[in-house]
Amino acid sequence: MSPTPTYTQPEPPQRSGLLAALLIGALIALAAGNIYLYVQIDRIRTDVAKVRDSLQTELGNLRDASSVTTASQMRHIETLKEELESTRAQARNLSSQAKQEATARAEQLTRQIQLEQAKVQQQVSSEISEVKQSANAANAKIADVSTDVGGVKTQVAQTQDELHKTIADLKSARGDLGVQSGLIATNSSELAALKRLGERNYFEFKLGKTKQPQRVGDITLMLKKTDPKKNRFTVDVMADDKRTEKKDKNINEPVQFYTSKARQPYELVINQVQKDLIVGYLSTPKEQVAR
Repeated sequence: MSPTPTYTQPEPPQRSGLLAALLIGALIALAAGNIYLYVQIDRIRTDVAKVRDSLQTELGNLRDASSVTTASQMRHIETLKEELESTRAQARNLSSQAKQEATARAEQLTRQIQLEQAKVQQQVSSEISEVKQSANAANAKIADVSTDVGGVKTQVAQTQDELHKTIADLKSARGDLGVQSGLIATNSSELAALKRLGERNYFEFKLGKTKQPQRVGDITLMLKKTDPKKNRFTVDVMADDKRTEKKDKNINEPVQFYTSKARQPYELVINQVQKDLIVGYLSTPKEQVAR
């Protein structure tokens, strides 16, 4: 009798591990992105409210200050204008020398009036400029936050597109009982996408060759044999106190069996076959009712 050949344990597929890591990262980014988005939107609302209150306060103060200052300066200008008119009238009736002095005084008053008017205009312009600067700074801050939120929305949309693409790539297969299965995941990334769909319950497991059955979900499994070279395995399924042998099953083949808890079949899908070890998941129906 020839000796049983031994096989070197194959290394786990690197591509599946990479896809799993990418999807897990995408899921984390999606969750974090949603939280960040809600926080930023709340921050925008708070900032806009603060800016609105600040601008209203500054405009109110400006109106009050400008009204008082302008009224005072305008009264002063009116007084200077009255004095100017009076001086000009006197100049018309005075002697030559007195007339020259009155004219000089009138010119001085004219320059003073122009200077006072320029001060009023400068003060109003300065206060308006300060308010504009505050408004521009506030608008810039809101624009920055809006840009951040826009980036988060884009990132969330991209992550959702990647998930939808992953789900679109999944395939359906006919199980060993001849029943058409749902979507089948061939790696961890695709399984994560199925979990997000939420159409069935999924239980991941690694099943080694041991003397005692291992519980997975509401059933127990016992690995009997593996053939890594052909990607085949044999496993005992125990459900409802009954044992069923599933012999020489293939990788990524839906291994189906019924229980008293559901009308639809349970499904085992094995994604990796190694020496004395299989890795996969159990899929069970959402509705648990007696058949």
